[in-house]
Amino acid sequence: MSVPREAAPPRRGADRLQAPAKEETALLSPFAGLPLDRIHVPQSAAQCAAAAEAIMAAGVAGFDTEAKPTFAAGEASAGPHVLQFALADRAFVFQTQQGESLAALSMLLESPRLLKVGFGLQSDRSQIRSRLGLDLQALLDLDAVFRQLGYPKSMGVRAAVGATLGRRFHKSKRISTSNWAAARLDERQLLYAANDAYAALCVWRELQRSGRLVGGG
Repeated sequence: MSVPREAAPPRRGADRLQAPAKEETALLSPFAGLPLDRIHVPQSAAQCAAAAEAIMAAGVAGFDTEAKPTFAAGEASAGPHVLQFALADRAFVFQTQQGESLAALSMLLESPRLLKVGFGLQSDRSQIRSRLGLDLQALLDLDAVFRQLGYPKSMGVRAAVGATLGRRFHKSKRISTSNWAAARLDERQLLYAANDAYAALCVWRELQRSGRLVGGG
């Protein structure tokens, strides 16, 4: 995983570092995410088990979830419908509606030996407990890492990619609010889901490389 050495320079407010604005990251070169042929959607029990084995062997994975959006006031989310794990050279996108994936997800999510890194993971933790009855272990929320480094409360993947990797990370609102409960995800959904997790892994690796990972991760 090659990482550029130029990054959007941090700005300082009165007493804290400021995340790069959208206008600033828009001027950067695009983030090179994983291509479609490196994104796998395990279907059978055997495929799910093989994916879980590969992820566990890596020891650390970028992690995120997606859920079908709710639009009515007071409507509770039925998600997560998709859970994605990214490694240095590939990503795996699991659909929770497929019963074959549950054993693999249980092993991955509750394992203390697999570090799962991502952004804004507290809501994911509660949804996973509610929907799947699983407790997330070995979770590293990068928003908390950036707060310790002096950035605002919620950094987010777009600003973090700009600040650490010097790249523009585009998130499509149209795709983020698409039907993640669909039986078959389309190519745009797969690229969106996989690269959300992959970007988190890239940011974590750059923080680790540069010695900015508080507590060592």
